[in-house]
Amino acid sequence: MLHRAARRAAPTYKALVDGIRASPVVAPDETGWRVAGRRAWLWAFAGKGVVVYRIAPGRGFDDAAVVLGSGYAGVLERDGWAPYRQFTAADHQSCLAHLLRRCAELLADAERGQAKTPHAVRRILQAGLAARDGRVAGELDTAQVAAEAERLGVAVDRLIAGQTVYAPNRRLLDHLARERGALFTFLLHDDVQATNWRAEHAIRPAVVCRKAWGGNRTWTGARPGRCCPACWPLLRCSSATRSRCWCRCCVRPARSWPSLPSPAPSPAWRAIGERGPACPTTGALPRDRHRTGRKQYTAIRLTQRLADAGIQPSMGSVGDCLLTG
Repeated sequence: MLHRAARRAAPTYKALVDGIRASPVVAPDETGWRVAGRRAWLWAFAGKGVVVYRIAPGRGFDDAAVVLGSGYAGVLERDGWAPYRQFTAADHQSCLAHLLRRCAELLADAERGQAKTPHAVRRILQAGLAARDGRVAGELDTAQVAAEAERLGVAVDRLIAGQTVYAPNRRLLDHLARERGALFTFLLHDDVQATNWRAEHAIRPAVVCRKAWGGNRTWTGARPGRCCPACWPLLRCSSATRSRCWCRCCVRPARSWPSLPSPAPSPAWRAIGERGPACPTTGALPRDRHRTGRKQYTAIRLTQRLADAGIQPSMGSVGDCLLTG
């Protein structure tokens, strides 16, 4: 069922990828995944009104460029992962939340004399966030914010050029040197965020799924896993309408079913209707058509009953994931 949905949604998925490439600002992120028990990566790209997912065997520049394009020239709101810096045509905004978290970890482990550097870095980053808040509140104009960004950049340069004998602090300063041009882009562009929170939010549901069922059994099953989640948020409508759209993608057309005669209903069937008895477990009715004389219960009715009970169903087909294989 998911394979049919993925095939029919392929043109929509391609249009979503084009939307990512055309977005002026994109927030990418990646997280670990499993395919056939081996390490893989799930990528999420959050653009302007569009999100695209991709399950890939790697975590490098080439894997990200499949969706973004190697010549992407917008702004990337990203963490400090090195392959993102290979998008040389793009402007960059390094996630300040990651940097502040790193400073907090250094401060928690610091002994006497080791806290000076992370304290200084944290003050600079928090000053940048305060300038952003002043712009949003109307207290600072564009020129004042740009001047503040320049002043904070000079302060970062002084820190980087300083001497420190504590190795963790030196690694922090070396990382700031690599990210120097991506620290305060959000102060120069109103539509750029200071963190990559949009990508973190987009990838969170996939992290929950990974913890629940581990990943995909095969790469054949992984391909629908990138297409269907990307297309699902487009259906901004009622749950009933969304279910009907999902059914159109998932349910096989009637002409593709084998033309086998339906068995004659027994007298017990006639007492409750020509379609036969409900499933004793789910209460779903069997299909009008049958294969090899066996009753088949539709997953659509089961899904509706689960939704009425407030239960989120886990969907898949044989061989797709670790639970349904």
